[in-house]
Amino acid sequence: MSSVTTVNSPLIPSVELDKLNAIAETVLAQVKSLGCAAGAVNLHAQQGVSVNARLGEIETLEYHSDRGLSVTVYRDKARGTASTGGLRSDSVRDCVSRAADIARFTQADEFSGLPDKQDLATEFPDLGLWHQQDIAIDDVIARAKAVEAAGLDYDSRIVNSEGGSFSVSQGVSLLANSDGFSGGRWNTSYSQSCSYIGEDKKGMQRDYWYDAKHSMAELDAPKVTGETAAKRTLARLGSKPIKTASMPVIFSAEVAAGLIGHFVAAISGGNLYRNASFLTERLNSQVFPSSVSLHEQPLLVGAAASACFDAEGVATREREIVRKGMLDTYLLGSYAGRKLGMKTSGHAGGVHNLILKASGITSSNLLAEMGDGLLVTEVMGQGVNIVTGDYSRGAAGFLVRNGEIVHAVDEITIAASLEDMFMNLIGLGTDIENRGKIQTPSILIREMMVAGS
Repeated sequence: MSSVTTVNSPLIPSVELDKLNAIAETVLAQVKSLGCAAGAVNLHAQQGVSVNARLGEIETLEYHSDRGLSVTVYRDKARGTASTGGLRSDSVRDCVSRAADIARFTQADEFSGLPDKQDLATEFPDLGLWHQQDIAIDDVIARAKAVEAAGLDYDSRIVNSEGGSFSVSQGVSLLANSDGFSGGRWNTSYSQSCSYIGEDKKGMQRDYWYDAKHSMAELDAPKVTGETAAKRTLARLGSKPIKTASMPVIFSAEVAAGLIGHFVAAISGGNLYRNASFLTERLNSQVFPSSVSLHEQPLLVGAAASACFDAEGVATREREIVRKGMLDTYLLGSYAGRKLGMKTSGHAGGVHNLILKASGITSSNLLAEMGDGLLVTEVMGQGVNIVTGDYSRGAAGFLVRNGEIVHAVDEITIAASLEDMFMNLIGLGTDIENRGKIQTPSILIREMMVAGS
């Protein structure tokens, strides 16, 4: 019985990195031969399989195997970038030539170039992201079916399924530049999800759940994921709008991570140097209550977004982004840093394990802490303006009275300014959403406008 990880032979990080290093050396030599002052190359090799099962039958079964590179060159402060989906020598050679040609016709930019050498990573600890495991294809299929079946069997009101899925992938990548930097990354990923439709006399509702880990051993059992999705679907039955009012709002942990993501966007270099953020020129000022901190731990072993260098090769480090409510640093790559007259913070490509913490306002029962208000479990639409900080999105969740859920709510809109929302963060739960770059518990906001019927 063939295994998923050996469909195209298993990836072995040390072997793959040797191959990628050899290609990187060739690329950088060609960059120099074409008269470019500097260059960087990012290479990757990835493979895996994903299965989607619906109503007990296989709907899709997909294998993927992908190798490619992107190269960036600098010629007289002009930048050219090109990429290719193959690593054959002719494809690589043509890719580098295209990047060099693009640089010839691109306007010079005094802020462009590689990061400063002293900022590049020199230490590469094992972050525990590689957990390769042979899995027979029959077992991959069986797991996708088991995830779906767990929810379908949970309650007769679950009347349909949008499918259960299971996927496995493994990848190795290498970043190298003409200043001598060479850094490899390798990780495995296992994920499963399912989505259901529930029905009662008042109508139909849908919801979903998923789990994702670097190690399959740490992945929730199929029964847990399937039943969680079913419970969430059933809880939404009987949803109805509520009257328009101003009230406290709790963002559930998975929704709260997106809310903090808007803050991340507002303090990120591209928006700042374009003056396209409501938090421009707010460094060292208060942006959250003094009880709140945002702490980044990029070297956290086994975490979802751990990395010892950013997308440019700059070393990441543990740091406070928000310290006791005060904005301690912007999130900058080298280009944004130069534009703003600052240094890179090692955030080219985003944050790595950003953790929301607070002292004195955490609660194991945030509903009781709120009393009366709205629990939001889903937001929709694109009504977030990072330039002005205006926030207005469609939402669904639950009406809460005296700390107890009364009924499900839908067809509502929640609105406020992001600046007010962050400053009016008055409570955190003890639940943690840790499946992505941002780790946050549920968040209680003092007041928002809720538009309903």
